[in-house]
Amino acid sequence: MHISTQAVQTGLEWDTRTGSVAVPIYQTATFRHPGLGQSTGYDYSRSGNPTRQTLEDGIARLDGGVRGFAYSSGMAAITNLLLLFKSGDHLIVTEDLYGGTCRLFDKIFTQYGLSFTYVDTSDSAAVQAAVTPATRALFVETLTNPLLKFADLGALSAICREHGLLLIADNTFLTPYLLRPFDLGADITVYSATKYLSGHNDTVAGLVVVKDPQLAEQVYFHQNSVGAVLGPQDSWLTIRGMKTLGVRLDRHQENALRIAGWLQTHPRIRKVFYPGLEEHPDHETMKQDARGFGAMIAFEVDTHALVEQVLLKTRLISFAESLGGVESLITFPEVQTHADIPAELRARLGINNVLLRLSVGIEDADDLIEDLRQALEAGSVGAHCMRPETVD
Repeated sequence: MHISTQAVQTGLEWDTRTGSVAVPIYQTATFRHPGLGQSTGYDYSRSGNPTRQTLEDGIARLDGGVRGFAYSSGMAAITNLLLLFKSGDHLIVTEDLYGGTCRLFDKIFTQYGLSFTYVDTSDSAAVQAAVTPATRALFVETLTNPLLKFADLGALSAICREHGLLLIADNTFLTPYLLRPFDLGADITVYSATKYLSGHNDTVAGLVVVKDPQLAEQVYFHQNSVGAVLGPQDSWLTIRGMKTLGVRLDRHQENALRIAGWLQTHPRIRKVFYPGLEEHPDHETMKQDARGFGAMIAFEVDTHALVEQVLLKTRLISFAESLGGVESLITFPEVQTHADIPAELRARLGINNVLLRLSVGIEDADDLIEDLRQALEAGSVGAHCMRPETVD
């Protein structure tokens, strides 16, 4: 069955008593026991809630895993995964990484004895060279944020098997609709479900899927113990969003390819990063492994002064954090999403003062192109101080 069909059917089988086609929102903290030593399977909503379980079962089905887990945010999901490791353990990590994840690793978990080495995970030889006797896992973004490098998961999973490492894939930008990391050897997938899976910029959520039953039991132990679970209302919103995942991503991608091609022709654009363009270095690998190229674009304008002009002059495209919703959003990674990455690393990676990141929505592509054109070609605006923030 196609993933788009599975997504639409999420939760449809749940309420056999009434036949409701939408899963109910079980807005309850606790559940009544039928008798002493007896349970309905639900006791307390931190440990399990029917609405949340419907979401967890749904994402596990889409990804092809044995069990799913829903958290209060993508960062809560990654935090819970790091509890699988102990002091002295080492992880290899994508260097072109979302700044909030970098902050979590370097400013929080290093205090507890974990260490992290950042490498270009699109370079398998670099990953192999970074393995040490203390290495326990490889954490990759399947499509990196913001420079859109694609990880060759097949090659990376071979390295992980050779050294007995877990392969954890943050698949937020692609979702199971475009890529199923388990098919290429990953052990765990993680999502900021705030993004494409929910798809409407109206909820914050994180999801994890695990391939191995024993490992899934460990992840559940941490989820239940820590308690950073997703509430039933947000679980329901995420289920509702997932039902239209296929049609949304088809439109997102169609728009992104047109816009990326148009940006390449504009005289004020210095460089365009989009893997759907044939000249992208990972285009062929991604064409082989994935079912599409996603809808994120990064591009460099020709002067720093033009950055603020574009951010403030777009009319349809909102200058806002986050990504993956139906509305198009634009942001400035150097001082926003990636401010917590050290300046020297940002410079080396190319996260510079002329780079913009565009999350292409599902509006009409011609309208979005016209919006970008008028913003690029408008008169300059006065300089304003942009306060650095680090959110999604």
